[in-house]
Amino acid sequence: MYDRLLFPTDGSDGAEAVTDDVLDIAAAHDATLHVLNVADTAHDSVTRVGDEVIDVFEQEGETLVEKTAATAAERGIETETAVVQGSVPETITEYADTAEIDLIVMPTRGRRGIEEFLLGSTTERVVRTAATPVLTLRPENAGFDYPFESLLVPTDGSDPATQALDLAAEAAADTAATLNVLSAVDTSVFAGSDALPQLDALEAEASTAVDAAADRAASAGVAEVVTAVEHGSSIPAAIRSYADEAGVDCILLGTHGRTGLNRYLLGSVAEALVRSADRPVLIVPQDADTTAGDG
Repeated sequence: MYDRLLFPTDGSDGAEAVTDDVLDIAAAHDATLHVLNVADTAHDSVTRVGDEVIDVFEQEGETLVEKTAATAAERGIETETAVVQGSVPETITEYADTAEIDLIVMPTRGRRGIEEFLLGSTTERVVRTAATPVLTLRPENAGFDYPFESLLVPTDGSDPATQALDLAAEAAADTAATLNVLSAVDTSVFAGSDALPQLDALEAEASTAVDAAADRAASAGVAEVVTAVEHGSSIPAAIRSYADEAGVDCILLGTHGRTGLNRYLLGSVAEALVRSADRPVLIVPQDADTTAGDG
């Protein structure tokens, strides 16, 4: 499925924690692993040592990517390394486009308080702007088994959801994984008997969406498809609840790009789950090329 993986690393505890998982994914797909460090131009890093002017961030980056490449080589994983100056999120997405990356793999952390409503982390910005699928890994949950044995695709029947479904179905068919197809209903807006007809209509739409998705997955060769309609106080809450109950290994979601003020506010289900789900989340951007790899 994936021939070219991109692992942006800054040597942080989060990146170090997920490195072995990233290597497992690359090895499972016999993929070339691109190890990228971005020398952030938002900070002054140039200094003079004797008569030589050097960039400290670039030097540190070279050491870091070569260390990661050496670890990968011990496992027989082919690598390409790069240290690039620039703004970190934009440089990652530009590199992914130029190198025709099939999957970006990055660590993420949960946040609390006001920061839950503001885009702050590099991973969140990459998720929002990348044209390449992004797999986010929580450092505190590192050490999972790969390939995943149970996948979850929430669907509302939209084109982005169907694109994520197709990628999940391909993975499930290749590895004999269980594919869970879920449609979530937000019950927070319903109160009183007057709302029951609306709730019934939403449940009917949800059932139609999961049945259609299940048929599509079965046609793609998935042997085991489980369908469900889940209620919750919010769509992300319903998805998290189901993921916990079913013990799924990874959640795959389609998402839309945004512009203007919405670029700075967390509003989408995908972004909420990247921040809050306690398992890997694979984000499939609308119109992403998910057929580049053939391995």
